[in-house]
Order: sequence, then C-alpha cells, then structure tokens
Amino acid sequence: MTASNIHSNIIFSQQIETELENIISSFASGKVFLLTEETPAKLCLPLIQSLIDKFQIRTIKIKGGETHKSIRSVEQVWEVLSKFGADRKSLLINIGGGMLTDLGGFAASTFKRGMAFVNIPTTLLAQVDASLGGKTGINFNGLKNEIGVFNEPDAVIINTNFLKTIDYENFLSGYAEMLKHGLIKSPEHWAELMVYDLNHIDYESLQEIIAHSVAVKEWHVENDLTEKNIRKALNFGHTVGHAFESYALHEGKPILHGFAVVYGMIAELFLSAKKCGFNAELLQSVSAWLLNKYGKFDITPSDYGALYELMTHDKKNEGTRINFTLISKIGQVEINQDCSKELIFEALDYYRQLSV
Repeated sequence: MTASNIHSNIIFSQQIETELENIISSFASGKVFLLTEETPAKLCLPLIQSLIDKFQIRTIKIKGGETHKSIRSVEQVWEVLSKFGADRKSLLINIGGGMLTDLGGFAASTFKRGMAFVNIPTTLLAQVDASLGGKTGINFNGLKNEIGVFNEPDAVIINTNFLKTIDYENFLSGYAEMLKHGLIKSPEHWAELMVYDLNHIDYESLQEIIAHSVAVKEWHVENDLTEKNIRKALNFGHTVGHAFESYALHEGKPILHGFAVVYGMIAELFLSAKKCGFNAELLQSVSAWLLNKYGKFDITPSDYGALYELMTHDKKNEGTRINFTLISKIGQVEINQDCSKELIFEALDYYRQLSV
C-alpha cells in the first residue's frame, strides 16, 4: 500500500522505515532521540531497528501505564535530552500508545522551549485520537491530563501493522474513540463501525476505516485548535468518562480509557435525550450495543458524590458550570450544555441500572 496524506502531517503508510527516514534525514547526526516504553520497545522497535542503527538514534525507555504519566517520567526524558546535547534543532520520535505520545509531546514541547517531535502510535486509541490534534500532557495530583500544552507534532505516521501487537481489550479501547467520532459527526462512519467484524480483524480494511475516523478528528482540530468552540465536540463522553477513569484509578481498579469513554457516552446519551431531544429508542439500542461489547463498571449511589466532584475538575468547565458536549441526533452535536447536579445523578442512575 502506498503512503497517502489526508492532512499535511498525518501519513498513512505500510512503509514505516521509508517515511521515518525521510523525516530523520533532515536532522543533524546525534540530534535524533527516540522515546518508547517497555512493551513497544520489545514488539515495535524491531520494525525500525535498521534506522536506529544507521542514524545512531539514542533510545529513551520509560515505564508504561497511566501511573507513570507523571512529571517524574518527563524529568527522565529531559535528563537524557540534556545530557546528550539535544537542542531546538533536535527531533524526538515517540513510539507507543497514547500515554507515551502525550508525555513525549509534552517533554519535547517544553524542553529548550520546544523541539520537533514525531508520533508513531502503536495502539488503536493513539492512532485515532491521542497522537493527533496537538494535545500533550501528563497526570498530576490524581487528575488526568492536568498539565499540558497544545502543540502539533511535525508528523504522525499511522501503520496498522503495529496493531497486531496489542490485545483485544486495548483494540476495543481505541475503537471506542472511533465510535465517538461516528456519533458526533458521521452517521456513515457510525454505520460502518456497527457492522465491522470485531471478532475477525482485517487490518487492511481497517486502515481505511481508521482514515475515516481520523478525518473526523482532524476536521474538528483544523477548525478549532485550542478548543474554544467546535473542537469541544470531541469531548462527547469524556466529562463523565474521565470521572469514571479517575475514580477507578483511585479505587485501585483501573479501567482502559476507551472503556471509560463508552461508559461516559452512555450516561451522556441519557443527558442528550433529556436536554437535546436525542431519540429515546436509539438511546436504548445504542446503550445495549455498547454494554454488550464493553461490559460495565459497577457503581452504587454512594459513589455519585465522588464522581460528581471529579466532573467539577474537568478542564472544559467554565466557572462553576460542568460543561457537557451532547448530541441531538447521530452526527449533530450540541456543545456547552449545562446540566444540573440532579440531572447528572439521574444519568448515573440510568447507567447503573442497565443490565449487561
């Protein structure tokens, strides 16, 4: 398959080495660094080992997982960059999942006030969401992505062969963001996701479906890079979803980001029905389909207060308002929706009482 660009800095290609060499060759010797984590280092680096050797690329490895998406991990990256003479004309290649590309992008954006970086996402979540759009960041004080900057990578190289290295749960986690893209922007994309055979993944046909999903993300980013207006549509499911994710982490029962987003989307579809006229029958059928694929995170009414408190810390909020993105129908978003505490508790009730 030949490479094709759907956006100036997003490259879909099966020729990963060729694309990466084209980028690396414009940087001076000794000025290219590679950041990865333990699992991608074992499974993905062999695909580009000849380039690492040829250009003598210095590799930085950090521990994976949300608990390591921290300022300490960023310090590790900065320490290596500083020790080996990185400067503003250097390049950092981030190879890994969304945690890694978020953290690596932040480290590169802040070192010497900014050096170039390239993302090579190795998970579906990172390919359709986390590595795109210029959001970088780390977790802080128990809050997800609390510290970060907007800064676009110089390039994102997307190759579906990397997805053969992830397990089914992580595949589903990424698929959740694709489902969100369909719900907020494209009934056609939603329809193709509904019929895609998740039990027999065809990686070649998946490349085209990923391109459709990325196009939705890119449309919102191009029209509103710093999330002042329409880009807020991409937050559908995330206000409640991030609360689930942070709460689960605090309780010692971590859940994958995409699963949290699905649980958040179910609750926010309920809010959409109450506030924006989303079809009640469709609410039931979509909720049932999502539960069938993603299962459920058990909560009780005694958890509602803690979940609500986490929602009040959401970065999209304005003042004391909890700011939701909702949908009136598939493909039609309603941003800046203010929901009362009582209605949010109703949505949590709706979610809690659903049966798998």
